[in-house]
Amino acid sequence: MVFENEVVKEIIRKYRVIWALNHAMGLMGWDSETYMPREGVSERAIARAELSVLSQKLLLQPDFVELVEKAKGIEGLNEYEQGVVRVLDREITIMKKLPPEHVYEFSRVTQEAFEAWRVAREKDDFNIFKPYLEKIVELSRKTAEYLGYEEHPYNALLDLYEEGLRIRDMDQVYDSIIPHSKMVLEKVMGEGYYPSHHELEKVRYERDPFEKVNKEILDLLGYPWSRARLNVSPHPFTIGLGIKDVRITTRYEGVDFKNTIYSVIHEFGHATYELQIDERLMATPLATGVSMGVHESQSRFWENIIGRSRAFIPHLKKILDKHVDFTRNYSEEDLYRYVNTVRPGLIRVEADEVTYNFHTYLRYQLEKLLIAGEIRVSDLPELWADEMERLLGVRPKTHKEGVLQDIHWSHGSIGYFPTYTLGNVLAAQIRAKIDVELNGLAEKVMEGDFQAIKEHLREKIHRWGSTFPPKVLVEKATGEPVNPEYFNNYLSEKFLSKKI
Repeated sequence: MVFENEVVKEIIRKYRVIWALNHAMGLMGWDSETYMPREGVSERAIARAELSVLSQKLLLQPDFVELVEKAKGIEGLNEYEQGVVRVLDREITIMKKLPPEHVYEFSRVTQEAFEAWRVAREKDDFNIFKPYLEKIVELSRKTAEYLGYEEHPYNALLDLYEEGLRIRDMDQVYDSIIPHSKMVLEKVMGEGYYPSHHELEKVRYERDPFEKVNKEILDLLGYPWSRARLNVSPHPFTIGLGIKDVRITTRYEGVDFKNTIYSVIHEFGHATYELQIDERLMATPLATGVSMGVHESQSRFWENIIGRSRAFIPHLKKILDKHVDFTRNYSEEDLYRYVNTVRPGLIRVEADEVTYNFHTYLRYQLEKLLIAGEIRVSDLPELWADEMERLLGVRPKTHKEGVLQDIHWSHGSIGYFPTYTLGNVLAAQIRAKIDVELNGLAEKVMEGDFQAIKEHLREKIHRWGSTFPPKVLVEKATGEPVNPEYFNNYLSEKFLSKKI
């Protein structure tokens, strides 16, 4: 029995209606990004805004808040019970500080902003999205003020995505990995072993065979189709509606097939986290991943550490050659170099392991300036282009390959981007740990023993859900706090020593 204390059991019983409401809103969100007719956005915006306020109201009911306060004073709670109290106390504290009208407005604006972003991106017209983003930035500043913060308002927003994360934490990470990544990039570009371009990038493909490829890759990795699915959306994503209902998407662009494949493997990592949470936590506040950074560590672990490794390529080639004619003319070495091309590019989701963190660093810096009021939304396109040129030597010619490329700001997700880099760092840290404990990670991949890898991740990370704060979970899983040196060592080992 996970929950034994009667007060905590009563909290979970009362919480279930909040969980059910969030479950329904999650399904509405999935529909918005996959099947909903475009003109449905106006009504969907109202519905989700009303439900967001209702969720807040239910969370702040006096009898529910009193139960949580009562539980805070109980000694001897087990670690799961302590987790429930911590998570709900944190949510209550946040929601008490946010006026209902603010919650309503933020939900309504972001629902409408998503559709505006989609149209703006299609037409390459930043002005279509600009007024929505201005409102989102204004609302985000208000959120920071309502929540309170130390040192910088951006800290309040970071904390919403990664409990306990602060600017000083991310500055320490970026100060370590950005200079090292620049050094690695210069050497890789000079040596030429990892190509900056590969002829397979230009080969056009049909959607149907790659749907079969993606399905077989997921079968190989052990994707449980009775509890999960794969669909298509403009921007690949994962949504966990519950421990037994997790959904991922990819996109098919018709060229450069590695993008659709590695989107699928990336989202598989997210999905596996949600699917491997202890089923005894179902419909409780603990039944989800603990943070965006830890979540991203799982997707990047599978996408890069596993999927782009030499050990995985034979599996990938076998699947490709079964369904696609043109890959049969290329060797495993060709395929390895193709999926590991390294070059400064404009698109974050297509960035290689060496250059990816420059993209999140750019967004991190711009977001801090926006929230501090030091720049305006209208400044973004030019500042984006200037910073991209400074960091990677490339300059966007369109808004679609610049400021409009990501979906996140339309969702109001300011403070989210740094968690991608945190995930990259943690993935490398987890790799080092799992390599020792499984007596060789590469050997398990070559053998196709992905179940052993998944079981290790389940035991160390997934099963706990949100039981522990992210910093505590990282130390329990790896034996130390976040350490960017693991990522630096990984880059050197793969791209300079060419061992993995």
